[in-house]
Amino acid sequence: MDHPPLKAVTLTHVRYQRGDQLGHFLAWISLIPVFISLCGFVCHFIFRRELQGVFFAIGLMISQFISGLIKKSVQQARPETCILLEMCDSHGWPSSHSQYMFFFAVYFTLLTFRGIGLTEVKNKWAACFLPWSLAVLTMYSRVYLGYHSIAQVFAGAILGTLLGSVWFWFVNYKAIHFFPVIEESSFGKMFYVKDTSHIKNVLEFEYENARRARKEMAAKYN
Repeated sequence: MDHPPLKAVTLTHVRYQRGDQLGHFLAWISLIPVFISLCGFVCHFIFRRELQGVFFAIGLMISQFISGLIKKSVQQARPETCILLEMCDSHGWPSSHSQYMFFFAVYFTLLTFRGIGLTEVKNKWAACFLPWSLAVLTMYSRVYLGYHSIAQVFAGAILGTLLGSVWFWFVNYKAIHFFPVIEESSFGKMFYVKDTSHIKNVLEFEYENARRARKEMAAKYN
């Protein structure tokens, strides 16, 4: 009896040449989108419940869906190295990793320069250095490890830049008007969803309110 060919779950399936220290480093870099999604945004929602973060995550998911549709439509093969990497059953144009990271870097940069929650940050370019560095390293890692061609990662970067810009405009110039409605909805009240993007310095605001609440509680029981 013939069995259908097996297919691997490639969420963390990244290969590199044994003994290649740079390849080892770039393999971990290539997994940054997974860390951002599973650790960053999941933890952000659990502990912060911020609508800006929720819509940021939704935008990344939509962009990944769009990237997947384009891949299926174009059906451009990966480089020949995909035979060794066992990745020939999936298409390569555009690179989803590059698209994800450039979407993230663009959206994060636009949030920072608009001053949402971080108006007091003096050197905004310094704050954006890390996401852009990781985006470029991710793009390089996909070529170095043999998963994509240069054209495929640049296509992903361009797509991510475009989608990140459009989604930022939609969220912060259109959807943001509905944030108060979401806050006051049954869903918002059940999950303590909030929007603090109108507060100039969220860290200072929460710090001062936490200290004030602690002092009031101490005074109540003394």
